[in-house]
Amino acid sequence: MTVITEFILLGFQGGRTCRILFFFLLLMTYCATLYGNLLIITLVFYSKTLQSPMYFFISQLSMNDILLTTDIVPNMLYIQSTDRGAITFSGCITQFYLFSASEAYECLLLTVMSYDRYLAICKPLYYPSIMNSTYCRTLVAITWIFGFSLTLIDTITVSQLSFCKSNLIDHFFCDLSPLLEMSCSETYIVQLEVAALVGPVIILPCIMIMASYSYIFYTILKIHLASGRHKAFSTCSSHLMVVSIFYGSLFSVYAVPVNSQLMSMAKVLSLLYTVGTPLINPIIYSMRNKEIKIALDKIIRK
Repeated sequence: MTVITEFILLGFQGGRTCRILFFFLLLMTYCATLYGNLLIITLVFYSKTLQSPMYFFISQLSMNDILLTTDIVPNMLYIQSTDRGAITFSGCITQFYLFSASEAYECLLLTVMSYDRYLAICKPLYYPSIMNSTYCRTLVAITWIFGFSLTLIDTITVSQLSFCKSNLIDHFFCDLSPLLEMSCSETYIVQLEVAALVGPVIILPCIMIMASYSYIFYTILKIHLASGRHKAFSTCSSHLMVVSIFYGSLFSVYAVPVNSQLMSMAKVLSLLYTVGTPLINPIIYSMRNKEIKIALDKIIRK
């Protein structure tokens, strides 16, 4: 039995012209993603008007978006430029771990951000005393630790599997499903671990987000003035849009089993939340936020 130590990522197949066009489109998207998220981080760090918990959490989301897109896109560019991208076993496991950890961290961070909006709108008198800088940093540290330690469990188990089938992965990155399909070892333990992690990493945060926004909408509806309702909703509309895009794309890929015939569609949907979401997030927060626009205008004028 030959044990596989290297994988071949097929990426997106097509004619040479299509591959070249996709390469440059992907390169421009990556550059725009880095620029947008680094701009958000810089604005929050230097602008005195953005020194609040909400913008601190937004900057942490931008950091995670940079990590996610950098884990995926550079290797995608290599795949598109070489027709087939070879990746070592250790490189594949590392990519899978960073991808899983960043996705888990974003689930938890979006939950923290919804809790922040809940306190700001439903408990405004207690908000300044609860959401102080120490508490915010503690929440972010906990989400980083949980996100990167929980996903380490199934990553270690996956790394112990033996791969002796075809080394061709019909995907543009090392995701869990194609790795399990290629394994010649028993994958029951991995599937059990993943099922156990779905609850605390995805389902529970999703429930908490929905509960937070249920209270938020109920509080907003009790505001008598239309201007007051609009102001309250505008502070959380961007976050709600980001949550909808993230969970919508995530569930569309992993909630329904994908067969080989639907693999192309699965790759397109995976492209949405690994490449599209990190690009869209800073656009949503910058275009729908007056304070970020003002801070950006001040920097431009200087």
